[in-house]
Amino acid sequence: MPAPDVAALLTELERVSPEAVDDARVAVEWLTGAEPLESITQLDVCEFLWFTLPLKLNGDHAAIASALGRLLRLGDMHRYAAICDSPSTAKILRTYAQEGEDAGTAAYQRALGATGVLPPDVPELGWSSIMGPEELGAHVACAAALELAVVSGDLRPATSAWKARAEALTRRWLTTPRAELGGDNWLNRVHGERLNRWVLGRGAARRELAQPFEVRLHAPIDPPGGAHFAALRWLLEAAGRPGGVPLTQRYTIARPLVTEAAERFGWTMAGTWSESGVAALRTLRRITEREMRAVRRTGRRLVVTPAGQRLLDEPAAMWQAASTALLTPATGESEREMSVREVGLMLLTDGGTLPCAALAERITEVVTGEGWRTATPADVAAPLTELHHRLEALHLFSPTGAAPASAPAGEQTVAGGGLTEVGRAAALTALRGQALRPRKYVTSP
Repeated sequence: MPAPDVAALLTELERVSPEAVDDARVAVEWLTGAEPLESITQLDVCEFLWFTLPLKLNGDHAAIASALGRLLRLGDMHRYAAICDSPSTAKILRTYAQEGEDAGTAAYQRALGATGVLPPDVPELGWSSIMGPEELGAHVACAAALELAVVSGDLRPATSAWKARAEALTRRWLTTPRAELGGDNWLNRVHGERLNRWVLGRGAARRELAQPFEVRLHAPIDPPGGAHFAALRWLLEAAGRPGGVPLTQRYTIARPLVTEAAERFGWTMAGTWSESGVAALRTLRRITEREMRAVRRTGRRLVVTPAGQRLLDEPAAMWQAASTALLTPATGESEREMSVREVGLMLLTDGGTLPCAALAERITEVVTGEGWRTATPADVAAPLTELHHRLEALHLFSPTGAAPASAPAGEQTVAGGGLTEVGRAAALTALRGQALRPRKYVTSP
């Protein structure tokens, strides 16, 4: 059957419904973007009707949707025409008109999710809200595959098996070599695009620093052999024993365990032998409880969660979670502070040491070049110390000198040194995760 020709369809619509032709012409131009009509998907139609139309087009939105439906029906695209005339479309357009943009957008997102054609996030890839050409191509291709599965009955939205089947289909579509990609797959294309954008970054100093990492981060980082993250494993195992990790009346880790941890892992203290006086232990608890969700407090004890038990049982999961924690935002950390940690980790991976005034000055130079015009060495100190504590907590740091004999109460000063072999591999894993993460809209501080 020949593909429908837009010009011919508009001519026919003008003959049978002249009052609708202008609205239909505007709608189809927005919908197709000058591409052939047969190239559109259900996702395209839904996004136009439920997002683009109410937010970007003037006029009677219901009339425009109806006119588009008439045009699509003339082209024997009845399934798409039915969406134009559906109660869902009428309700969403009414929500925008009566309740505003936020309510309308929420209604659009709910309805789009229920169609079954929106590609879900999968372990290998979380979709960005800002997509480059390769990711957009992958998203469109996956949406078309999901639509075909829904139409054929292989995927049934809202059933119990829907989510798992949609994820499996998306994962298969992303990772299967494609002739149209020269034997490559969509996942590699998206990862390559994201890595390149991360390397380009912001500012000449940042690009110069990141450029060598494009090759180093191209493939997943293989962890060194042997057991890793001894302190993390110790805390999770303690939380998994009967009774868990005992806490004080103030819900800090009991002193005997604090002493055991400090002696076992060579952690120094500031002030008193309490959790608050051992920065590495305090940091370890914070990232396992708040970020990894591997332990939780119940009464006056810490107990391991199913997520924490999985880390103990699966070395690959432990490696990924602990490495990623090096660049997980702490509560209240700004984009600039996270940039400091990221730049610091790149420099440490290349042989930098901590603490080091020259390192802090270099980080300041790079971060300032990224556009954070107010960055000073003093601004760098806190996030760099946070990175240092995380490295110590995860046993990825090798001291090269003695720590100071004392420190102000509540603070922690650590010995100088650099990354261990495991630390370098974990740092590269964290940087790769940072480079490949979904791109989201952010606001400047």
